[in-house]
Amino acid sequence: MNQVRITPQLIDALSGAHLWADRFDGALEDVFDLEDRVAARVASEIEPRLAQVERERARRKPTANLGAYDYYLRALANCYPTTREQGEEGLRFACKAIELDPGFASAYGIAAWFHTRRTSSQWTTDAVQERADALRMARRAAELGKEDAFSLAFAGFAFALVGREPEYGAALADRAIELNPNLALAWGVRGWVSIMLGEHDTAIDRAARAMRLSPLDPFMRGPHMTMAVANLMSGRYAEALSWAAKVLQPDPNFAPAWRMTAAMHGLAGNVAEARAACARLRELEPLLRVSNLRDVIAPYRPADLARFEEGLRRAGLPE
Repeated sequence: MNQVRITPQLIDALSGAHLWADRFDGALEDVFDLEDRVAARVASEIEPRLAQVERERARRKPTANLGAYDYYLRALANCYPTTREQGEEGLRFACKAIELDPGFASAYGIAAWFHTRRTSSQWTTDAVQERADALRMARRAAELGKEDAFSLAFAGFAFALVGREPEYGAALADRAIELNPNLALAWGVRGWVSIMLGEHDTAIDRAARAMRLSPLDPFMRGPHMTMAVANLMSGRYAEALSWAAKVLQPDPNFAPAWRMTAAMHGLAGNVAEARAACARLRELEPLLRVSNLRDVIAPYRPADLARFEEGLRRAGLPE
């Protein structure tokens, strides 16, 4: 092999946000030519990207309250909780940020995210109130963060999933992408919402875009889940199972991925694997039934919901 690949990436040192990345391939014997190409591309692309980021930062006007910002970052670090306790802690941090700065749009956004996650993972004793809290926070995030891509992406996720308004969620995610085309979170949310709209191939494209933009982003479990669900709904069960495994690798107790895995094996005719996955699912969600599935999952189109229900039925989930 005489090929070489260079993958430069620009990260905001303060927030950890991905700003820019690219990939360059070339022959090892032409390494100096490759260096020149990399330098030219970096110089031509980073300057306008930095200017765009600074414009967005000026529009967003993040909180001047350092305590609120610290709590927001601590909430962000818990963005994919693996236990009920982690979810409660992340939400507590977000609410503390809001308490210290009631005008902090992104704090409302991440609070909406946690309420939504608590609902989808059934980590709440009052699902109706949890949904109401998610939408209240999402509404405030969208009102305060009209020029804040993060706030709009978080709000779009909540409105689509617990608000059962995928069209509005898509509009908010589209606005987030317009404000920051390199925000992986926004592309990830838009991909997930695309599934709810029945746009499976589009969902895959958008999830792939999110993963290319920021492969190490903690929010990448979302695009991985999107790839699993979109492939499931498209009948590509082997690919769907591969993506579901990626979701479960860092968090073996993530019930939504076990729902997918059981349904995929059921539809693929893998009887033993389907039964095993369903058994694990019932350990995590003992009250889940085919008849109440729609209450805990995204608002899929009727044909997609029917496919999902049939997969779980074949896997052994009671009616």
